[in-house]
Amino acid sequence: MAAQTFSARAIARGLLALCCATAGAGAHALQPLNDATLSSVTGGDGLNFDLSGFSLSGDARYTYYAPAPSTASATIANPALSRSDDAANAFGDPYHVEVVKGASGMADVINFMNPLNANGAKVWQAAFDWGVNANGLAFDGGAMVFKDAVFYGGGTQWTTPRSGEGIAFGISLRTDIGNILLRPRGRDDITQAEPATVAEQMNIRGVHIGAVDSTGTFLGAPWRIADATTQPGVFNAVTDAAGNPRLHVGIDWPDASGAALGGLKVDNISFRSDVTGNLDLGSSRIGSMQIQYVDIKVRP
Repeated sequence: MAAQTFSARAIARGLLALCCATAGAGAHALQPLNDATLSSVTGGDGLNFDLSGFSLSGDARYTYYAPAPSTASATIANPALSRSDDAANAFGDPYHVEVVKGASGMADVINFMNPLNANGAKVWQAAFDWGVNANGLAFDGGAMVFKDAVFYGGGTQWTTPRSGEGIAFGISLRTDIGNILLRPRGRDDITQAEPATVAEQMNIRGVHIGAVDSTGTFLGAPWRIADATTQPGVFNAVTDAAGNPRLHVGIDWPDASGAALGGLKVDNISFRSDVTGNLDLGSSRIGSMQIQYVDIKVRP
């Protein structure tokens, strides 16, 4: 795919000109708008939106089938997704999408930025069922539940790679997740982390991810895992020496500024089982970590 350049102002001009042309039968011919006029109408480049009262649920099913002659498959099904809102500030802290000029000689970058969510009032809940069928064995993996997930700023970037085909990306993340629950016998009550009716589960409680300083102290800011300008990630398809196609996911080496420092803290990891008994592994922490380079090729 050849590199392409996106221009937010060009898009804005086109939309506004179209609105002028269709406003009424007496509208004049299309006229270019200067920057002062555009600023007075749009307030700047970008698009803001929010998800007040958002929820999704149903019996949708996604199944990946391995290429023939294999009959293996993997399935994700019955998704549930919802977000609680900040009632005192319903639309004052939106998602933001903008197109910004890329570095010299590079394509423009699409930024998708999360709400800052400073008070942590925007909280996500999610669950899905999963299973695999391979080598003559059909395995029902049960359910994955993500309870009370809070994202503070951060977001993703999308552009074209510096070389080759595919999609280049950046991602930054600061999050607190109340519980990540693996329930092999079904999802049960996803509003509770430890319902009495769940006989077996793994509970990863209190997951915290964000930027840290050289001492491992959390800075209250997103961890820049990849950056479209200084350390881009890439999604593309590559062919190995034998001519076999591979799905490729990678993160490039950082530039002179270096890879950002991130931290991971887990308050508690525990297992509940009516067969083997309960087990508490306590807390876990990675004080400081960097992603210098990633190169993953997946065989279809």
